[in-house]
Amino acid sequence: MRQPQEDGMENNYQSLAHSRWECKYHVVFVPKRRRRQLSGQIRRHLGAIFHALARQKECQIIESHVMPDHVHMCIAIPPKVAGAQVIEFLKGKSAIAIARQFGGQERNFTGEHFWARGYAVSTVGFELEQIRAHIRQQDDEDPDEGGKF
Repeated sequence: MRQPQEDGMENNYQSLAHSRWECKYHVVFVPKRRRRQLSGQIRRHLGAIFHALARQKECQIIESHVMPDHVHMCIAIPPKVAGAQVIEFLKGKSAIAIARQFGGQERNFTGEHFWARGYAVSTVGFELEQIRAHIRQQDDEDPDEGGKF
């Protein structure tokens, strides 16, 4: 295995049994009909709820912020799990937790949805120039330059 680079690019990677990875996503989702429901007690408890749920899927919330009408989070999701699966899990289970804690319901009955169906997601990666410089640096480490294409 290669040694970590001086530029710090490989220091952010996490490990699974047979892979090293860095898969981060910026996710935004809203309550149903974009109601301004994320305030007070709900707002204070959502962070702990999301972190606990993320740990169940072996994910890590790196940064997050709850606004009155939407949630932003940067989350690291291992490549063995589909990003959409994790986001839907977070939304579904947090809706149940909100119903239990703040709605006085023991169950989140069918048809009672807290979050809107969709969400926005984008990958978060290295800057283009950092990647290009890293790829160019491989030329220096490859004496016969056989890997160029």
